[in-house]
Amino acid sequence: MSLQGAIFDADGTLLDSMHIWKELGARYLQNLHIEPEKDLARILYPMSLEQSSKYLQQHYNLKLSCEEIQSGFLGIIENFYRKEVRLKPGVKDLLESLKRKNIPMVIATSGDRDLLQAALTRNGINEYFSKIFTCSELATNKHEPKIFLACAEFLGVKPEVIAVFEDALFAMRTAKKVGFITIGVEDTSNIFERDLIRETADVIFDYHLKI
Repeated sequence: MSLQGAIFDADGTLLDSMHIWKELGARYLQNLHIEPEKDLARILYPMSLEQSSKYLQQHYNLKLSCEEIQSGFLGIIENFYRKEVRLKPGVKDLLESLKRKNIPMVIATSGDRDLLQAALTRNGINEYFSKIFTCSELATNKHEPKIFLACAEFLGVKPEVIAVFEDALFAMRTAKKVGFITIGVEDTSNIFERDLIRETADVIFDYHLKI
């Protein structure tokens, strides 16, 4: 059965962006000319933005409210997506290959639409996608299949002929349960789940993948 559609995650799949979340606390402190502790990324990793702001406020004795610190975080994130983030290696070649085969492509993301749109446009790949679906706009998350099924409905074909490109193990599992072809994308952020990803995905993404 030939492939008739493709759904792409954005962060960690199309965009080499996952590292910003590890660097966020350090970048914020460095903007204040404060040297971050060596293990700050590990400390903040399991925390929400609210919890991270409270940690920085207390641990570094910042004379700022948690709301002001969170606003600073969001400014760093926005600047990163608008001016810094790059594509994962090989992405544009893959998109061009799919386009030549007239395979329609959409994006299913948990991220912010405006920032993603800015990143896609700056990196020259916005034109490849017919539509962007966001979890927030659909009031869902990728633990549920709603966003993937919405993409399939838009593409007008059944899940079994649509490839879902994902770097998150839980999202691959969600898509696989409702019949999509799952293509696992390796990233530094999912290194500890790599064996499970290889067991779960139908295909592991190769930068020279021919579809």
